[in-house]
Amino acid sequence: MNVNLDFLGGRSGLVSLLVLAAVILVIFPVSMGVDQLTLTGRFLSFGFVAIGLVICWGYGGILSLGQGIFFGIGGYCMAMFLKLEASTPEATAIQTTPGIPDFMDWNRITELPWFWVPFNSLTFTLVAILLLPAAFAYLIGIAMFKRRVSGVYFAIITQALVVILTILLVAQQGYTGGANGITDLRTLKGWSINTDEALITLYFITAILLLVVIMLGKWLLHTKFGRILIAMRDREDRVRFSGYDVANFKAFAFCIASIFSAIGGAMFTLQEGFMSPSLIGIIPSIEFVIFAAVGGRLSLIGAVYGALAVGFARIAFAEAYPELWLFLMGTVFIVVVLFLPYGLAGLYEKYAAKIRDRLPRQPAGAAPSTESSEVRS
Repeated sequence: MNVNLDFLGGRSGLVSLLVLAAVILVIFPVSMGVDQLTLTGRFLSFGFVAIGLVICWGYGGILSLGQGIFFGIGGYCMAMFLKLEASTPEATAIQTTPGIPDFMDWNRITELPWFWVPFNSLTFTLVAILLLPAAFAYLIGIAMFKRRVSGVYFAIITQALVVILTILLVAQQGYTGGANGITDLRTLKGWSINTDEALITLYFITAILLLVVIMLGKWLLHTKFGRILIAMRDREDRVRFSGYDVANFKAFAFCIASIFSAIGGAMFTLQEGFMSPSLIGIIPSIEFVIFAAVGGRLSLIGAVYGALAVGFARIAFAEAYPELWLFLMGTVFIVVVLFLPYGLAGLYEKYAAKIRDRLPRQPAGAAPSTESSEVRS
């Protein structure tokens, strides 16, 4: 049976994907302890956001500094379900009002708010993780793109929305947990998420989902949508004059990026056991852009490496220079933008091309090698 690998980037694209799979599914689990693996799983959850930014920013030219919004929506949706499961009448018997989250009881709320009620259902929660960020992104996108708001103006507006959401979450403490967020999350349908075995399982689920999202992203970029997206980035007016609705295409790309970000937020919440406004503010949203830039804003796989590299570098910087790590992170971003515009992926392609040029070329008329033939199964 012939296997079409075109959407993965041919044989080299498949090899790159398999290498990443080997790194996150084999090498990391074998070489790391549970704590290190959980930390790596956190960075992989950020990788979902970086992948969305590659599609939205790298291929679509839509720089969003507000991806923390969608990361937070996914994270808070999952946190709400987990918090309700941990807030049974038996577990909260010492409260004034048993059966509601503890922070609601502390704020003298005596009844579960109506918008919390549907999150008693895991099915509803999973659907909400996908649909709520997409709906919000579509509303923002249509409102902005129909008015041809783009570039730095769109970036500033998305950052302003992050600030608004953060202020809202902190101010509505009785409904959102305030500055502390939603904490003390313990079980998922009766399965403890805090044991070593659960953390390892959640890491593998995150890694596998990440690979699936990469393949979905590659498939989308290989379709007509991907070609139009690139054309809009390079010559938007020409695409508009050709009869395409540029605003809708941009909004769709923005929605895809928002869904990927929300999945990352949900997986982060499961692995860390909490979600708070500090994880979705201005700084995290800018860090997401740094992940994509360092990995390569035109490489879905590079975005994952970028999230891992910056994540581990951030830990090292914070330990060595706790008061300077933000400046160091900014310096890294500036260096990448000035000297490595295509990030780690561009650096790899540059040196890989030099190596390929030095390899002996196949004589003319020779039979094609198996390296360029189709994979058969």
